[in-house]
Amino acid sequence: MEPVLEKLSGGDRRSFGRANEVVTDILNDPALFPLVFEGMLDNDPVIRMRAADVVEKVTSQHPEWLQPYKQRLLRELAAIEQPEVRWHLAQILARLDLNGNERGSAVQILLGYIQEKNSIVRTFAMQSLVDITKHDPELRLMVIGLMESLIYEGTPAMKTRGSKLLEQMRKEESNQNEHTT
Repeated sequence: MEPVLEKLSGGDRRSFGRANEVVTDILNDPALFPLVFEGMLDNDPVIRMRAADVVEKVTSQHPEWLQPYKQRLLRELAAIEQPEVRWHLAQILARLDLNGNERGSAVQILLGYIQEKNSIVRTFAMQSLVDITKHDPELRLMVIGLMESLIYEGTPAMKTRGSKLLEQMRKEESNQNEHTT
């Protein structure tokens, strides 16, 4: 096993172990990023979870590092059923530079995540749907409708997040309309 992945092993899924140390390692040596990306597909659920956490944190600063992995994220990683991986993947998908078909695939993945039992996965999927559809008016209207339904049907956290996201989307729509008139 790669030394960087060894730092992500051990313990259980209730802790992040040395994930923050690995984030620093990658920021200091970007050549480690591909190794940790592969860790999201590891057989060990602890390594998968922590690798996903690291990739999410690193790409919040360097989203461009995800581009070579776009298809793998939309196919292989989207198929992982582990909630801790899914909630990180939901955040990661919103950082990709997507064409129309890819955006449609990402939206389908996130719509599936909205159906999850895990409320963290669902809440992050809501946020990512809003972010991904920012520049796609058709998908944006669908997401507005979805948010409107989720604020009545979802968990308390989803209702709160959905209300905030709906307010944000309406403000953005209003600002766009002001600029185009």
